[in-house]
Amino acid sequence: MPPQAGTNRMPHTVRILDGGMSRELTRLGARLVQPEWSALALIESPEIVRQVHVEFIDAGADAITTNSYALVPFHIGEERFASDGAALIELSGRLAREAADASKVRNIMVCGSLPPLFGSYEPENFDAARAPEYLSVLVGNLAPNVDVWLGETLSLIAEAEAVKTAVADTGKPLWVAFTLKDDVAALSQAPVLRSGETVADAVAWAAQSGIEALLFNCSRPEIMEAAIAQAAAVFEQKGVGIEIGVYANAFEQETASEKANEGLSGMRAELEGEGYIGFARSWVAAGATLVGGCCGIGASQIRRLAEDLKA
Repeated sequence: MPPQAGTNRMPHTVRILDGGMSRELTRLGARLVQPEWSALALIESPEIVRQVHVEFIDAGADAITTNSYALVPFHIGEERFASDGAALIELSGRLAREAADASKVRNIMVCGSLPPLFGSYEPENFDAARAPEYLSVLVGNLAPNVDVWLGETLSLIAEAEAVKTAVADTGKPLWVAFTLKDDVAALSQAPVLRSGETVADAVAWAAQSGIEALLFNCSRPEIMEAAIAQAAAVFEQKGVGIEIGVYANAFEQETASEKANEGLSGMRAELEGEGYIGFARSWVAAGATLVGGCCGIGASQIRRLAEDLKA
């Protein structure tokens, strides 16, 4: 891959992340309904969760993510989180670890998903006082089976700071993935988090945070390149060795009345096949070394990513 025009970035080795879990679960026969969403598969059909991990590994993923995204009270309820949360979180880590350890081809990294605790895309609901309690259950029960922490789909810097604090004593590296505002207006402006905080501020936080990687996820592919380029420029200027990653979603544009947590969103057909690959090439050229997919990006597309970006 050529370096981005106007920079001194050299070609670099790319590691492939996995794709979205929920659509692959349904493809293999798992039942998904709100509010439990992907957590329901851990309750009803954990063997399918493990199979999704295996299929992503077989497709070429170098890192897989635990199916712990929906294991928070927002999805499974306070009562079930208190009674079953720890066991379900441990199971999500164990299933990913078993799939990774079964690989005979290469070493597979397991990323422990630390999701938004109070709803995806809902930064206004973040409760800094309650976050440590929930995060301690996630971290404590994932820790035995994960290699790196992944705070993902975070909408504001305070969420990332809470995750950083929660994992500080584990001795495991931290990746942080922010989700970006991606409506039509946002596509023509400087990228911002869904909180309205600028990517520049998020990158500045990352540069001094001690995290191992800064990623952007669960937003439309069109918004990602500008954020990657901004992060790459700042990290190069500051001389910090933080990796940059991206895993976009395939959602159709939401209408003003739709919310991220209410149902099954439509998927963009043009991102199948070579559509997503074209965006991925631009991300690597801009400085990304960790590339995968979020909601709607399945094992077949991860295979194409691996074949193309590792060539």
